[in-house]
Amino acid sequence: MLGILSAGMGLKGFLLSSHFIDGGVTGISMLLTHIFGIPLSLLIVILNLPFIFMGYRYVGHVFAIKSSLAIIGLSLVLLFVSFPDVTPDKMLTAIFGGVFIGLGIGLAMRGGAVLDGTEIAAVLVSKNYPLLKVSDVILILNIFIFCLATVFLGVEVALYSILTYFAASKMIDFLLHGIEQYTGVTIVSAQSEEIRLAITEKLGRGVTIYQGKRGFGKRGDNNLAIDIIFTVVTRLEIPALRKEIKAIDPKAFLIQQSIDDTDGGMVKRRPLH
Repeated sequence: MLGILSAGMGLKGFLLSSHFIDGGVTGISMLLTHIFGIPLSLLIVILNLPFIFMGYRYVGHVFAIKSSLAIIGLSLVLLFVSFPDVTPDKMLTAIFGGVFIGLGIGLAMRGGAVLDGTEIAAVLVSKNYPLLKVSDVILILNIFIFCLATVFLGVEVALYSILTYFAASKMIDFLLHGIEQYTGVTIVSAQSEEIRLAITEKLGRGVTIYQGKRGFGKRGDNNLAIDIIFTVVTRLEIPALRKEIKAIDPKAFLIQQSIDDTDGGMVKRRPLH
């Protein structure tokens, strides 16, 4: 519900009055509304139907039902709910319209649904054509949409619409992979057993132990066998992890890398996901 209301605010409170569009199926719907005057609430449902069918066939019936309810809910919000026209400033309209739309799409995705069927089509295309990533497919589609916007709405509107798309994309990325992004941490320390116990018993996280050999480090040349610890935590858990490690071995060597997602094990699940 929050995702639906947020997307509705982005569309009616910012973009529609300035004739800006977003990317994906929503952008196509908005473009057709501006050209032919067809109600946006109707187009959003009709144009998303093929993608809902694909979602039902290839993802599952629960996903298809949730997405159908979300898209119909957005259509009803656009039809019956009034939103204030927040600002006439074009730059603010483009940026914050994108932020509200991205917030809506991101919340829907974390709830197991979509408000725009483009992602479904992109996943299926990337599976059939391994050279194309999901992001590549979405980018190609949106380049086509914004080229059409240039023809029918003008260059300035198309450029502001591209800014809207980037703002929405960044907001979606933040919601899906932002503050609680998974982080892989590799720890090299002579006190590996004490660190392993601290991670598993105090922090309640799983670890994987690699067997390695030391080379040359702060303690000099030392070609001895050593256990290397690897664990996965969320970004919010990193300070507590580093505190435990440094309390045991201030000279421990830590490597951190971002991880898109995990499955199984003892990793803390992100909320609403």
